[in-house]
Amino acid sequence: MSRSLVRLGAALTAGLLALTAAAGPAATALEKVPAQETAQEPSASAADADHRVIAFYQTIYETGSDGVRRYVDPKPLLGSVTDVNVGAIHLNADASLTVNDIPADHDELGVMWDDLATMQDQGVTVSAFLGGAAPGTYRYLREDFDRFYPVLRDFLRTYDLDGVALDIEETFSLADTVRLIDALRADFGPDFVVTLTPVATDMAGRSSFSGGFSYAELERQAGDRIDWYNTQFYCGWGDLRTTTVYDQILANGFTPGRVVAGTVTNPGNCSGYVDWATFDATVGTLVDRHPDFGGVFGWEYFNSVGHGGGGRESWFSHVRDVVNS
Repeated sequence: MSRSLVRLGAALTAGLLALTAAAGPAATALEKVPAQETAQEPSASAADADHRVIAFYQTIYETGSDGVRRYVDPKPLLGSVTDVNVGAIHLNADASLTVNDIPADHDELGVMWDDLATMQDQGVTVSAFLGGAAPGTYRYLREDFDRFYPVLRDFLRTYDLDGVALDIEETFSLADTVRLIDALRADFGPDFVVTLTPVATDMAGRSSFSGGFSYAELERQAGDRIDWYNTQFYCGWGDLRTTTVYDQILANGFTPGRVVAGTVTNPGNCSGYVDWATFDATVGTLVDRHPDFGGVFGWEYFNSVGHGGGGRESWFSHVRDVVNS
């Protein structure tokens, strides 16, 4: 279902509720949200938070120990996150587009699009993350931009997404990157969220993994068209055991508000996982030192190690408390 239609339906329903308000209190949320989430009105505190809390949402269906495949509902994140980055979005050789390996309009993704639209209506910014570890997307954009870019543009419009996170993990030049950013700005305007997802050592000027160019130079050339950088402090490209790599990024010319610190939410996801005591100390220090600290993202939602024995969503609710303490 087109998410613009979801929003239109919600708006029409809200209008009808307003007309009948005198007869009794109207519901605060109109989508299919469990009653306990509606009663809590969860999105307000997260949306108004000083620092971003971002969930990367890639595993949409998981298979349990019983062998049953189940949908991973993102709505429990309401109240904890400011942003959800959904993907990975891949452009394919035949100019098709998939969410991981599923066509975006496949029936089994319908519930996801509806749930993400619900979250948007409650103040969460939903972006598509483009690329990631699977190669091809940026090669196709580099080799035939005029054929492949419209596929991405039309997808972002169809699902009424708020932004795009460019996760470049293959060769893609500085000029290619600026061209893509400028095309997105031209088509979607200044309120559309455009971010990048480089590894931390690239941001510190010590490596060139995420595309093969200088991110400090990208910031000089196109920083005014980039909202922030979702920075990967894991997989050997830095970590959050200390503030050392974050400090190196600032020394390379970036300001704290531009740098969201990303970490893995489960030690099985990649190297660089840090325990809660270490995380709290490092992030707490960054918050104390930098009032404009960009925030934290977690890779990824479905298998996040909860805080204090809680569910996977509690990883993000604890991060919210730490960054806004």
